[in-house]
Amino acid sequence: MEMLNILLQAQEGAQGSGMMNIIMIVLMIVVFYFFMIRPQQKKQKELQNFQNSLTKGSKVLTASGVYGKITGVADNYFMVEIANNVEIKVQKSSVYPTNEETK
Repeated sequence: MEMLNILLQAQEGAQGSGMMNIIMIVLMIVVFYFFMIRPQQKKQKELQNFQNSLTKGSKVLTASGVYGKITGVADNYFMVEIANNVEIKVQKSSVYPTNEETK
């Protein structure tokens, strides 16, 4: 009988430890969300708002590292002038802001 009580106490301790593990995992997920996922989503939303607000004449940097000036805007792409009378078609998602002066 005494052995049974010892086993029951050990089992109750293990269940409490299991619950504590679950709480720690949930806490880690919450911390991960607030320090990693949420800021990245906010940054992505700001970039998307920037890309949607671009108009003709805006100076930009493409994902490939080419500086230029927007000469045309369509639904999914921009026409970007990278030199005198040289234009390229660039997807909206591959355009980033720049402070550099372009020609």
